[in-house]
Amino acid sequence: MMPPRFRDLKNYCEKNGWEMIRDTDHMYYEKVLADGSVLQTRVSHALHKEIPYHLRKRILSKQLRISEEKFGKGL
Repeated sequence: MMPPRFRDLKNYCEKNGWEMIRDTDHMYYEKVLADGSVLQTRVSHALHKEIPYHLRKRILSKQLRISEEKFGKGL
């Protein structure tokens, strides 16, 4: 699998129940989980760019709280 681009992160959010809450310097998304906790992430407007490895790991583990495998399946 090719490294994901910001376009893939945007598509993941839109397909998996995330709501865009702001579109300013970045596109900001959030998702309210069943237990009431709120996840947030932001997506660069440079949709064609690859997400750098270190940033991708942080987005998946801290913001989306999913594995790389689940991210790929959610696209």
